[in-house]
Amino acid sequence: MLPFAPRAEDNIRFIRDTMERASTFTAVPGLGGVAMGAIALTAAAVSLGSKTQEQWLGIWLACACFAVAVGLAAMARKARRTRTDLFAGPARRFLLMLTPPLGAGAVLTLALEREGLVALLPGVWLLLYGTAVVTGGAHSIRLVLVMGALFMLLGCAALSSPAAWGTAYLAAGFGALHIGFGIAIARRHGG
Repeated sequence: MLPFAPRAEDNIRFIRDTMERASTFTAVPGLGGVAMGAIALTAAAVSLGSKTQEQWLGIWLACACFAVAVGLAAMARKARRTRTDLFAGPARRFLLMLTPPLGAGAVLTLALEREGLVALLPGVWLLLYGTAVVTGGAHSIRLVLVMGALFMLLGCAALSSPAAWGTAYLAAGFGALHIGFGIAIARRHGG
């Protein structure tokens, strides 16, 4: 073995790790976003016929679970196609930064429902989802950051608007924003 080989390996590992930390996460699934948007528009349409707040909440939570599964599957598919490891480097940071605001949203959903404040949920969901997308998007493409900021603005608007507009805000955010940005991401950065 050459005397400089161990040192060269260490240098190569350092360079690779540094480049990985500096790179952006591009496995955000555009087509997955479009599918998630379609699920949200379906939830909005179906939830308009709800007779109780609990029924409305159940519809949105069921659709949210389905949309998350679709989004994760689309992200995994795009990561495989682009040969990106979802549990290392920028992808791992993206997922780790996305999780705390989404977890906070889940806890607040339970608390607000328990207190009978379901009308606040559209604004809270949009605001925290936007926060999750902005923090996760810090290591992603610019479109992701812009989308997250727009979600946050919609959340603020929903919290300052009449409660009856909540479903419309959810349709605009989780439906229209996901579809519009999903199409843009798919065109510019691949499916």
